Amino acid sequence: MSLTSDYQIFETYFPKGASTYCFDLWKKYRFTFKIAKPRQSKLGDYCFRKEQGHQISVNGNLNPYAFTITYIHEVAHLLTYKQYKKKQEPHGLAWKKNFKSLFEPLLSEAIFPRSVLSPLKQYLENPAASTQGCPALVSALRLFDATHNHSLVELMSLAEGQSFELQNRTFVKGTLRRTRFLCTELSSGKRYVVAAHALVKKL
Repeated sequence: MSLTSDYQIFETYFPKGASTYCFDLWKKYRFTFKIAKPRQSKLGDYCFRKEQGHQISVNGNLNPYAFTITYIHEVAHLLTYKQYKKKQEPHGLAWKKNFKSLFEPLLSEAIFPRSVLSPLKQYLENPAASTQGCPALVSALRLFDATHNHSLVELMSLAEGQSFELQNRTFVKGTLRRTRFLCTELSSGKRYVVAAHALVKKL
């Protein structure tokens, strides 16, 4: 595949203003880049194999802003591996430092909407293994999903004691435990923790 056609792929998946920078990272670090089918367990991944070299994949159903965050997340894994091999924790201090450094040129309203940029900067102060650890960023990104269902609401927006439906099961919202709510399933009486930013149907 020619560099020209490869760049067109980057223009398709990244927001305007980010595609050139992300394309240059691909050229600099020489990795196989794959657009993956939607995966429930992960948004992207990085791996190194002697036979194939460095490989990065990102789910193709992500909106451009989530796609970019995931891409830089995985490039930071690659860079950390090149520097330390397997001598560092996957999402330890070295990865956090590389993630923040790689992201610095993209932190602009010319690339990210203000509604995303503000929680993104907050997340990058101490990035976790997943953006799921930053509910404000998850909420901001969700609004740009092509499949966003406006009939659903985030659990955190409901009052304690409010009933809601999730995966065809009915629950009552309970108390907050860090980033999750302790909720009771009505049919069984069992209690489950549900992420604060989970999308639910208000009853």
